[in-house]
Amino acid sequence: MANSYPRRDQARGIWKINQITKNIKDQGTYPNGSTRALFAGGNDPSLTNTVEQLTVETTGNASDYGDLTTTTKNSGSLANFTRAVTGGGGNPSYMNTIGYRDIASTGNYSDYGDLTVARGYVCASSNGTRGTWAGGYAPGDSNVIDFITITSLGNATDFGNLTQARYGLAGNGNTTRALFSGGYISPSNASVNTIDFIEYSSTGNAVDFGDLSAARMYVSGHSSSTRAFVFGGTTYPASTNIIGATNINSLGNEIDWGDLTQSPNVPKGGAGNYTRGVRAGGAVPSTATNVIDYWSLTSRGNAVDFGDLVTAAYESPQGGSSNNHGGLQEFQPRAPELYSPTGKVVPRGLSVGNIGILAGGKLNPAGTVRNDIQFVHISTTGNSSNFGDLTASKYGAGGGASSTRSLFMGGFVDPATSQTATDYFEFSTKGNAASFGSLTAARAFTSGCSNSTRALMMGGSGPAPGYTRSNVVDYFTIASIGNASDFGDLSTATSAAGATASSTRAIVAGGTAPGDTNVIEYFTIGSTGNATDFGDLTVARGYPQGLASSTRGVFGGGYANSPGSYSNVIDYITIGSTGNAIDFGDLTVARSQSYGGMSNNTRGVFLPGTNPDNVTMDYITIASTGNAIDYGDPSITGGDMTGTSNGHGGLS
Repeated sequence: MANSYPRRDQARGIWKINQITKNIKDQGTYPNGSTRALFAGGNDPSLTNTVEQLTVETTGNASDYGDLTTTTKNSGSLANFTRAVTGGGGNPSYMNTIGYRDIASTGNYSDYGDLTVARGYVCASSNGTRGTWAGGYAPGDSNVIDFITITSLGNATDFGNLTQARYGLAGNGNTTRALFSGGYISPSNASVNTIDFIEYSSTGNAVDFGDLSAARMYVSGHSSSTRAFVFGGTTYPASTNIIGATNINSLGNEIDWGDLTQSPNVPKGGAGNYTRGVRAGGAVPSTATNVIDYWSLTSRGNAVDFGDLVTAAYESPQGGSSNNHGGLQEFQPRAPELYSPTGKVVPRGLSVGNIGILAGGKLNPAGTVRNDIQFVHISTTGNSSNFGDLTASKYGAGGGASSTRSLFMGGFVDPATSQTATDYFEFSTKGNAASFGSLTAARAFTSGCSNSTRALMMGGSGPAPGYTRSNVVDYFTIASIGNASDFGDLSTATSAAGATASSTRAIVAGGTAPGDTNVIEYFTIGSTGNATDFGDLTVARGYPQGLASSTRGVFGGGYANSPGSYSNVIDYITIGSTGNAIDFGDLTVARSQSYGGMSNNTRGVFLPGTNPDNVTMDYITIASTGNAIDYGDPSITGGDMTGTSNGHGGLS
């Protein structure tokens, strides 16, 4: 990273191994690792070769870094962990020059090689191994895509072509895919909303990805591991402050993310790390600005002031680069157990605890009961994919999981017959569930949760027509196939409560008993016994969904029989401290009748539910209060689904 720490394989005990491990797990970095962002060239208003720097994780003014090999504007810049590379531009004629600098040390750039075609207003991106330049003006609009291997000096090589020739576009991407967005077509005198993409691994022509929310040119870009951001530029003739985002892993159109503090035309560039985006400079409306903004890549919102450039400058689209963009994180665990249910290695940057599961469910009160198991990667956004099937179609089951195994306990099979049967599967292997064992009594609309060793099944309802509520709490030892044992009792017979857990405590909240309740109770998972009072929810309701990080429990949605309405309320508690819940924010759509959310230690995902059958999954950042954001849709819709994950409560 920017600080000159040796590579992980060169550390040789310089730091205590527990500190290294902690930082790798928490941040993907060595201690005190930081991200250096560089902004190169531009007009101020005369051409400049100046390169300025900042540390993304802090705020403050930029400082001098060094100089490019020549004065230039409208160049394209990219980087990997250790090297920044700038290519093309104008001086005043169009250039094919590529220069580079090792990011860790300040100083002047050196000659790298040449682009295949001299051009300006070109965009750039990289995946840590390959760097690409796309489009530009030469003169005349260009559709050329060039690439280099960043670690090897030399001339660029032809990669393929854009879907349409254009200039003033934005380039960004993650470790697998590059996106090229917006731009200007001079023959038709029009800006465009086109988004193209390529896969870094295979040369060839770009393919249509989707559309920007508005056609614009002279834009800049930056990306996290999952989202590409395009910002600033001109929606001809007016400049814009738009920050737009697309999900890199799923083809589709841009969504609104927020606004910059200004409306900068031809910003000096975009940079950042995997959680924060930064833009610098630009023309406002035609005068160079020194303003630097930043915004969150994980939560929608407007940019805020970061600091100032040393010198106001503009007209260097994609002139920014950084050593931690696109989800690049140099120091990350490479454990062989990091597999997804698809059988592929989970991309670096995703934790072991990252698989969320949706299972079973029912389309509506009279609809088809499902046996489908679906999965998502919690740290990304997008629609769910098929995992396998339960042993039988069921709904209203209780869910629990360790970091390796998921259980689905009890539930209803039509016609509203509760059962004792419990299914399980291994997260590491996509496929059908198998029989695990039986509950002590048949019930559904239960509250399930777990830590790494025990899964608890709390309360629930017996079969129709009486649907007798239960106060029974059962438990399974997740690692040992077999039947459940008695754990203790709830204070009141309750069904349709929300539940979640940390490594030490199980929390159950709300439910019907038979009227709606706001009661929160807890158990110490490692010791059998009865429930203890914890506090109250902000609103009494049944069917809330529960999820948790290692320290915070969250309950979202539900149904209140009085006044007879679905709820969008999200509450939270601090699991280690008893007390009443606090308002967290709101779901995008009120819903009820799903059992258990999905979470890892940082993000929670709420399942769809009944209202009457909403298809939306929402997500939150558990540590930060605020309203939920759209996550994606399940491949099969319905309510009464059960959710689990292999990273809830901080499991990893």
